[in-house]
Amino acid sequence: MNLFLSDQGWTDNLAAELSAEPSAESSWVQSELRLSSETRLGFARQLLPDARRVEATAINGWANLLVDELLAALPNDPPWRWHLWSSYGEGTAGRNRVELIRRAVIERLKKRRRHLLKNLRDVESPFSPDEALVQTALLSPDQGWLSIGQAPLPFDFRALISPFIAGDVPIAEDKAAPSRAFAKLVEAERRLGQFIASGDTVVDLGASPGSWSYVALNRGARVTAVDRSPLRDDLMRNPNLTFAQADAFKFKPSSGTVDWLICDVIAAPQRSMELLVEWLAEGLMRHFVVTLKFKGTDDYPLLKDLTASCLPLCADFRLTRLCANKNEVTAFGSAI
Repeated sequence: MNLFLSDQGWTDNLAAELSAEPSAESSWVQSELRLSSETRLGFARQLLPDARRVEATAINGWANLLVDELLAALPNDPPWRWHLWSSYGEGTAGRNRVELIRRAVIERLKKRRRHLLKNLRDVESPFSPDEALVQTALLSPDQGWLSIGQAPLPFDFRALISPFIAGDVPIAEDKAAPSRAFAKLVEAERRLGQFIASGDTVVDLGASPGSWSYVALNRGARVTAVDRSPLRDDLMRNPNLTFAQADAFKFKPSSGTVDWLICDVIAAPQRSMELLVEWLAEGLMRHFVVTLKFKGTDDYPLLKDLTASCLPLCADFRLTRLCANKNEVTAFGSAI
């Protein structure tokens, strides 16, 4: 049984994508859907493959259960990551229990399988093919979910399994940015594991007031910003910015393929989807981040059509309602 986690308030949308029913616990959806490496779910924050319910009493009970499970599931001491979190209650009680369980497990591994402990990787970078992922979500002090994804499953399903605990990426803050929209681009980069770098060529469609251009310019990229309205004055003066007062949906780069297409334009989602597919089909960019903005829920089924169109054109294609999104889903990835 595969277990999916959504953001609070979006469980019904995830259940609809999976043709499943939400579970009794808020934000969780169970599904017997057979997954493939081409499965994309816009409203899934995290996937726990082959998840099962487990119970334990007290910290020692949890530690003993988890160590026994780890030793049985990872006999060859592979590189692995462990996501342990609490999904119950308010305040610090759950977080404190998580920390106590973590310490107890580590102490037991020092005595019983030190080499496995040495191979524990505490990182949030993209998965490598040799890594396993253990996920433990506490639903209450004595009940939880346990999932052990053997290598290379986390890598193969990296569009659904996040390297961030519970799929949660803290929303970036920068008071100097023109608006809070910059956080969407930063989060998409972190999830993808690809970042706009110095010297990169970037096209920002629907750029005004300039939050996404702001991120790229601060990295030393050369940005072509396209909009009917200019960007913030300091950005317009930046020597690495070229401003094109034009229709974002008609603009094409004159210099061939650019490193990044970034687009947070306010438009019907179908128009943004068509724009993305067109740029991919014409080979106009290497990487992309495109926000799809919805009004209501009627257009959510279009996400399946977008996936079908983009997968053959992409080396990596992601579709996620980011932590920084509102009624939006972000498409991001790399072209072939």
